[in-house]
Amino acid sequence: METAELGEIRKQVAQILEELAVTAGLGPGRLVVIGASTSEVAGERIGTGGAENIAAELFAGVDEIRQKYGFDVAFQCCEHLNRALVVERGVLERMRLTEVAAVPVRKAGGSMAAVAYTRLSEPCLAESIEAHAGLDIGETLIGMHLRRVAVPFRPALRYVGKARVNAAWTRPKLIGGERAVYALPKVQESHLCE
Repeated sequence: METAELGEIRKQVAQILEELAVTAGLGPGRLVVIGASTSEVAGERIGTGGAENIAAELFAGVDEIRQKYGFDVAFQCCEHLNRALVVERGVLERMRLTEVAAVPVRKAGGSMAAVAYTRLSEPCLAESIEAHAGLDIGETLIGMHLRRVAVPFRPALRYVGKARVNAAWTRPKLIGGERAVYALPKVQESHLCE
């Protein structure tokens, strides 16, 4: 890819992730899973043309929005590492995640996970997570790492490079059936003075 195209990828992912962050109310204490096929971003079939220069631009765009809103990120590896996730050690410990032993590389883990592993301050791999939201660049299937209940999110921009983008945020389960109450009734001010 040309240098100008790489810069555009950074802008596209930042725009999409910011839109998701605002819609989902993402901030400190929230976790976002990122799945990305750099092959798809370049217009190739998933798993056939991984590119660390593309992954670096995706990482930069994600990190820009992560720093702005304060949420944590997890980068999904490919199926060769059983879709394990690259996270900061602090996230792994805080969320009591199960650590697995591997170092993602382009051919086993994927370019996105490999770049994330070199850019995070204290990276490690978690076996699985339950994220509050997710961004899927190139249809990498991140659903297994989302909390229930996932709410599909359609960003205004539907592509990063040549890769289709899907996203979701999650909400708590509604339980209790027809008798359940999900919010306390608002008290009218006129009744407070009587």
